[in-house]
Amino acid sequence: MNKINFLTAGESHGRALVGILEGIPAGLSIDEEYINAQLSRRQKGYGRGGRMKIEKDQVEILSGVRSGKTIGSPISLMIKNLDWKNWKEVMSVGVNKSVDKVTLPRPGHADLAGVKKYDFDDIRNVIERSSARETTMRVALSCICRKLIEDLGISLCSHVTAIQNIESSFIFGGDDLADKINDRADSSSVRCLDLNAESDMIDAIDSARKNGDSVGGQFEVIATGLPYGLGSYTHWDRKLHAQISSMLMSINAMKSIEFGNIDTIRNQTGSNVHDQMHSKDGKIKRITNNSGGLEGGMSNAQPLVLRMTMKPLSSLVKPLDSVDIDSKEEKKAHTERSDSCAVPAASIIAENTLAFVLADAVLDKFGGDSMQQLEKHYKLSAKF
Repeated sequence: MNKINFLTAGESHGRALVGILEGIPAGLSIDEEYINAQLSRRQKGYGRGGRMKIEKDQVEILSGVRSGKTIGSPISLMIKNLDWKNWKEVMSVGVNKSVDKVTLPRPGHADLAGVKKYDFDDIRNVIERSSARETTMRVALSCICRKLIEDLGISLCSHVTAIQNIESSFIFGGDDLADKINDRADSSSVRCLDLNAESDMIDAIDSARKNGDSVGGQFEVIATGLPYGLGSYTHWDRKLHAQISSMLMSINAMKSIEFGNIDTIRNQTGSNVHDQMHSKDGKIKRITNNSGGLEGGMSNAQPLVLRMTMKPLSSLVKPLDSVDIDSKEEKKAHTERSDSCAVPAASIIAENTLAFVLADAVLDKFGGDSMQQLEKHYKLSAKF
């Protein structure tokens, strides 16, 4: 049985980010250009900071691909950090006693808990790996999974639904095409499909930036073309929504995840919530999709719809109150280059990262050591 596993390594200002992905069948067509297109999407979005002006994320495939196709062995990738040249001394692998230590933890970050956990006397050790820079490699690796499910007819898209208290009026309809949603969202600097809300969102980000502050928000991720029965009701850890939650909630700054039409689910009675069925052209169809494509821990061939909430970023230009871990003096927190808003970028990260779970669930259900085998099994078994 194929099982997709991945591992990332690298620090925010280190020489490079590296990653290894295993469990991908042989014969999947993939190239660096496909991955770089998603990396470029991740770097965009109104409210991004100075780091994105330095980096131009480009992946290098090191192994597991030959003549444009996967060969069944582990796939390794590398993305160089262009900013490393400015941090060579600070991030030296060898001993360098002349580098100043960071001793003022930032509220909302991993700083204080991290130094306590690992007995560090320098918060820099925590900052570098807890940074969302790690998601760059996660997106790169997930692109290979995304290509796998796309070749089977499964599509992914996302859009921003709120920044701070400004909400988009766009409501996803089951007939909306994923590529059209992404095209429209990507044409917006905040990835919002409501032009009126877009302007107000930009103003909110500008206001936060002007005040040395940050704003969070919400976004929606949608997967279309899913078959029946990805996941399982038989064990807690095989439920598809549990696997998705585990994966997506590991993305930096995420505070909640919701599946389906939460407003209806929260406010209506069961008879108005559950998606009733009817017969059309010999197939079972749904009148609504309030469940968001999930029932009993499994996909039900409806679009998978989830929404996530992202907190305002913890690194602020105007730092909050803190306490020096060395002297115990009350001071302002350490400042680190940061974004005013990263909700648009986070939507891209979640959109791609979802592919890990969906590709793994597809391989678990249908199996195959090559794409030829997988596609054959999928066509024979996937009934919509």
